[in-house]
Amino acid sequence: MVGRQHTAAVVADVFDRMAWRDTYAQSAGLRELAEELLTHHAHAADLLADTFLAAYQLTGPRVREPADMAPSRLVNRHIVNALVETPEFTGLRRETAGDPYAAALAVLAQAPALRELLDRSRDSGDDAARTTGAAGASDLAEAPAAGGTAGAPPPTATPRPQTSQAPASAAPASQAAGGAARTAAEAVPGARAAARTSVARAAEAVRGEATLMRAWGVTPGELERMPFDRRARLAERLRTGRLARWAELIGRFREMADAERARKLESATGELVGVTLGDDLSRVIPSELAHLGLPELRAVFAVRYAAGELMLYDSRTEQSSGRGAVIACVDTSHSMYEAGPGGVTREAWAKACALALLDQARHERRDFVGILFSAADKLRVFRFPADRPADPAEVLDFAESFLGGGTSYQAPLTAAAGLLADEFDETARARGDIVILTDDECAVTAEWRRGWDDARRRLGFRLFGLAVGAPDAAGSGSVLEALCDDLRSVEDLTDVHAAAGLFRSI
Repeated sequence: MVGRQHTAAVVADVFDRMAWRDTYAQSAGLRELAEELLTHHAHAADLLADTFLAAYQLTGPRVREPADMAPSRLVNRHIVNALVETPEFTGLRRETAGDPYAAALAVLAQAPALRELLDRSRDSGDDAARTTGAAGASDLAEAPAAGGTAGAPPPTATPRPQTSQAPASAAPASQAAGGAARTAAEAVPGARAAARTSVARAAEAVRGEATLMRAWGVTPGELERMPFDRRARLAERLRTGRLARWAELIGRFREMADAERARKLESATGELVGVTLGDDLSRVIPSELAHLGLPELRAVFAVRYAAGELMLYDSRTEQSSGRGAVIACVDTSHSMYEAGPGGVTREAWAKACALALLDQARHERRDFVGILFSAADKLRVFRFPADRPADPAEVLDFAESFLGGGTSYQAPLTAAAGLLADEFDETARARGDIVILTDDECAVTAEWRRGWDDARRRLGFRLFGLAVGAPDAAGSGSVLEALCDDLRSVEDLTDVHAAAGLFRSI
């Protein structure tokens, strides 16, 4: 009896097929590609499903034998087999296995090659049907019962009733299947070379998008939980947004900040600067500890310990980290558009630094607030509480927004101090950290300065300043110098390590 003839080249269970149907329904790109290909190739939707499943399945894909395939789908089987046999396919699957969005992206990235290969075999279905006779004419009717691929248009052929002649036709049908397989291979010349190029392009596209997501701080866990359409919109925005070309800079900032966090040891005593007296047993010098080894000197050690006169190592430590919110005030006046070395703009450097500060705050379970400012009447506040994940869309809003105009320190710093005061009143958390990133200098009034100093004494916050591409703003006697506890000048905008000390202090 003739074996079941399948229209799907890749063996898949019901859950894999459900993943394909759901992804196909959600992806406008897949539907548009299928519609385009179906105008010339009747079974193109099945090929797209096979290509998706080969990339998506958690275990390595298993391609059916030619004898198990409906003859009209042998071209699809030949193309898919060429894809999965390329050396590059293993690397692609590392990015796509179990991830329907990434698998769909891989299909779309391979669209030019699939289109070309199908064009080469446009008439192969008719050739296979002529080779196999009646067996080829009935394969569409048998497809649904054989487990056809979800997502393809419904077959239009009418099922033909089985007759008692089927057993007698088994041998000719088997021979016909072998002939059809040869016909399919001949109908797609250069399939293996095209497949290598196609899979390599898909792997590059999927890895590139994953790198872009990581650069913007979107974790793999967040991507897995994100609905398909939202993830697609986010990816499109990341690829085409105003700051998309600075993704590499943002990624370097995040890596630098991670490295600086690793260097921060909470138990570190700091730099040794001498010897002092006290009763801290963790810093007692060895000669004092030696007294404990002599019974006649133990009483002397006890007396000196009680009096706080043991000789201890003295150290100088960095100021302890804040406990309140981390607030980044980013200048978005017109001058921040100016580019420095390497074409990096002051805005891009400042916002990349601010996004790394967002990471810093989340690692320390502190609230983060981004304040964009320019003129006194232009201010936007973005809040990222520590008790919930940062919404990638809000992060992008913060990164992409630009106010334009002049520069006023008073407006953003007043807003930042007010936020820290609210936090202190609600949670009793003090010692927040404010970072101002600007390329300009402007005056503040004496009255404002008195209010600022009062707030600082009450709340115990620190102000860090980064003069971005404008060393004069950090010069001696500048307003920033008078306001900031820690002020740094950044002249090389390709250098992310200019802010390394900031991440060690916050």
